[in-house]
Amino acid sequence: MPELPDITLYIEALGERIVGARLERVLLVNPFLLRTAIPPLASAAGRRVEQLRRVGKRIAIGLEGELWLVLHLMIAGRLHWFARGQKVSGRAALARFEFDRGTLTLTEAGSKRRASLHLLAGDAELERIDPGGLEIFAADLPAFTARLQLEHHTLKRALTDPRLFSGIGNAYSDEILHRARLSPLAMTHKLTAEETARLYQATRSTLEDWTARLRGVGGAAFPEGVTAFRPGMAVHGRYGQPCPQCGTPVQRIRYADNETNYCPRCQTEGRVLADRALSRLLKDDWPRTADELERLQAKPRG
Repeated sequence: MPELPDITLYIEALGERIVGARLERVLLVNPFLLRTAIPPLASAAGRRVEQLRRVGKRIAIGLEGELWLVLHLMIAGRLHWFARGQKVSGRAALARFEFDRGTLTLTEAGSKRRASLHLLAGDAELERIDPGGLEIFAADLPAFTARLQLEHHTLKRALTDPRLFSGIGNAYSDEILHRARLSPLAMTHKLTAEETARLYQATRSTLEDWTARLRGVGGAAFPEGVTAFRPGMAVHGRYGQPCPQCGTPVQRIRYADNETNYCPRCQTEGRVLADRALSRLLKDDWPRTADELERLQAKPRG
């Protein structure tokens, strides 16, 4: 799922291309994308784009007359831009937004249709769909601490809860926790003041660094190839590969369609956290430490 750094780049790229442009029409290819009926989608046509906002992981396009087109890309949704006169790709799109300067398309990989489009009237309606997560770059340490301790959760769950923190998902929460040298299963109410301050700084620096890095890679081009698995990530998506800090193989906790990646030596004092699938299968044979795991992997097979 595109997270704060990716959404920031989308908004910056759209700002250069559509702010001040007139939306000529919206072609809805998949009717299930649209989640609102009032005002009608046709009422957006003919209006100029006045502003853009990030609302959590959503992209809000502000039109004349206080209308908002709100896009939520979810896991597999992606945006593509085609300048005026450029041939629009034939790839399957859920919607096409035709401006007087070019066309924006929204595609979604796979068969599950999770991406959504809302047309809202007024700022109050826009605020209503905001989950209310804390904007990390607008928060000082006391505000961060208060929000972190609002509920008693694991750090992984707290960071990815959109009601607690804005724009952070599965990928960057892994990177944040690795940089902070904290276990994903550490509990929010049990952190020391020093650990909380470390997490605060790691959250800000990770999101800031990755936003800058993605800007540098993409340059002035419209963001393509948006993915949760980036070269240069420390642990996310790197199961079994060496931690860039200590060389210990990165481990994972799998649940539903997601997994949490972490370094046992840097983050959990050498302990291998129980994976819900494998630990149940292996029971007493489940390795408890990084050293046990390495010895197990070093054993000859057969």
